[in-house]
Amino acid sequence: MQATMWPTRWLIAISLATLTLSAAAFERSFPSGTLRGNMTIVDYPMIVMDSKNLRLSPGSRIWNQSHLTQIPVSLGNSSYLVNYTQNVQGDVDRVWILTTDEANQPVEKQRSNLKW
Repeated sequence: MQATMWPTRWLIAISLATLTLSAAAFERSFPSGTLRGNMTIVDYPMIVMDSKNLRLSPGSRIWNQSHLTQIPVSLGNSSYLVNYTQNVQGDVDRVWILTTDEANQPVEKQRSNLKW
């Protein structure tokens, strides 16, 4: 029984390592209208973006540095360097909290030609 479990465990370990490496190499792309700013959630859905009072739109989404969605309440009142988009009403509808590498790149280089 021990001899048959070893190859299975080894295969699982290699699979997990491969998934981890591929996730680390993932480079996010951002829509063409992406902006950059420092975001602080002051009183949900109200936020401050670079000293401007804005609102998170209904159904807005926030992605953390691991590209997982984050609920606004869990962010507290800390300030985050983000890329974001606004809808036609001027509300912030998508927010990406930047990694250190992303923050070191100008937002102009991160924008894709897609308008999604």
